[in-house]
Amino acid sequence: MFAKFGKTALATMLAGAMTVGTASAETLRLSHNTGDTTTWQKGADKFAELVSEATGGDISVRVFPNAQLAGGDQMRQAEMVGRGALDLVVTSAINVTPLVPEMAAFSLPYLYADYDQVDATTQGAPGEQLAEILAEKGIIVLAWGENGFREVTNNTRPVKSPEDMAGLNMRVAGPMYIDVMNALGANPQQMQWSETMTALQQGVVDGQENPIGAVIIPQQVYEMQKYLTTWHYSYDPIFIGISQKKWDSYDAEMQETLRTAAQEAMSYQRDISREATATGIEFLRDKGMEVYEPSAEELAAFKEATQPAFDEWAAKVGPELVQSFQDAINSAN
Repeated sequence: MFAKFGKTALATMLAGAMTVGTASAETLRLSHNTGDTTTWQKGADKFAELVSEATGGDISVRVFPNAQLAGGDQMRQAEMVGRGALDLVVTSAINVTPLVPEMAAFSLPYLYADYDQVDATTQGAPGEQLAEILAEKGIIVLAWGENGFREVTNNTRPVKSPEDMAGLNMRVAGPMYIDVMNALGANPQQMQWSETMTALQQGVVDGQENPIGAVIIPQQVYEMQKYLTTWHYSYDPIFIGISQKKWDSYDAEMQETLRTAAQEAMSYQRDISREATATGIEFLRDKGMEVYEPSAEELAAFKEATQPAFDEWAAKVGPELVQSFQDAINSAN
């Protein structure tokens, strides 16, 4: 029956028949800040896996760590998603503050006491409010995950009081943390995470602050830092965001598929981050770090010292938004 077709025409027909099922396949690019061993990566990988399963391979997600698609600039990723230059991002609230200052509300110093209070904001009305603000910038929040409570490490001395921070050269991620460190008498240096490990190795900075489970352990910060203080001074959520332009290209059913995959992936990511944090202190001690766990009175001293930064950024964020956070936190108590 194929006699009337030449060999070339026949080969073309067969190749076309073989690709009919994949003609609509699409690959989305997802960028995130940290390395490929972190819970950020694991959450992104879980999202990619769930999307592929749910769409029968019609949509795949390729994950790029270390802000590769933004030239290593972790602050730039959200802006790129907002204008449609990137499909997806996993980033933390503090990294979006140059674009959306209100995102600093999550990370105000000593806002939270525990995970229940955190979840009341990220999974409640405050999270919805911030998602609405991000949507105005072209970023659709699919789900909130966790970077975690940020702890301080350094190579100079144990930090047991605000006075111990004086003069330390500290790497920070964003503008609010610059003000917090200044309030403590430290010398903050805003720096991309991709540059931080080298800076710690070379002694360009004395220390840094990041969550135990999400960053300090998987990024092996303990190999370059001697002292850690569990001061829980700030919390930082992450989120999966998709470009509004890409989002609008899907029908309601596909949008729901993506959102469901993101919510499941971030729930998984929160769980493994908290598990790693719970077991992390003993792990870090085993690795040779000196871990100091402040008393309630010592934490109160840190809170008092950072109150000026809290007040300044609460004013920038907006009193009504801060009040919504505090209402959600009070409801969780």
